[in-house]
Amino acid sequence: MRAYTLDPISASTQRFVDTVKGLSPADVADESLIPPWTLGHVITHVARAGDSLCRLLSWARTGVETPQYAGMGARAAEIEAGAKRPVDELVSDVIESAARFEAAVRALPAAAWHNEVRMRTGELRTPASLVPTRLRELEVHHVDLARGYTCADVPQEVARWIIEDLVEAQRRRPDAPALRIEATDTGLALELTAGGPTVAGTQADLLGWLTGRSPGARLRTSTGGPLPPAPYWI
Repeated sequence: MRAYTLDPISASTQRFVDTVKGLSPADVADESLIPPWTLGHVITHVARAGDSLCRLLSWARTGVETPQYAGMGARAAEIEAGAKRPVDELVSDVIESAARFEAAVRALPAAAWHNEVRMRTGELRTPASLVPTRLRELEVHHVDLARGYTCADVPQEVARWIIEDLVEAQRRRPDAPALRIEATDTGLALELTAGGPTVAGTQADLLGWLTGRSPGARLRTSTGGPLPPAPYWI
């Protein structure tokens, strides 16, 4: 695995862990930016999502179909089971799951990087595009903790990759809306499908809107009218 792919993930993990370490025991039960989940739910989800990617990487490595989750009920039960743990247990869980993920990535032989596996959303990916989705989980859910980390704090290159990945995923869907986005501060310009309005603003504001973490109050459309609904991103 090339270091340039894992290094941003490691750095993102460390930022997330540093925020979790700063929580008080009472903070774990606070509501996150994605209610009804608490901070404990979000942190547990980040750890379990890492493990779910390990299962997909095992599939790519061995050729034995291994679903990302046994089912959505099982996924929810895993998150609920860990949501009320003490801060030190949550921190350890995130660190240990990150180590498992890195080990799974490094265990992939060269040929496995071209093998397609199916995410829980039905989307087919090879490990080359699957591995960086870990950045999306870490960065967006870091924002969800509502502890001072916002979309403006996401490193510019990471935010750009997340946006590009979301747009590429939308393009593969039959119901992708006609929409173009432009980042006024970085020059990023992408089109989901042709013929729609342009939504423009800073890259951070676009990231927040596209991931449903912001209503996009500072964004503007080429028509001068209201923002269209943000495309469903997951």
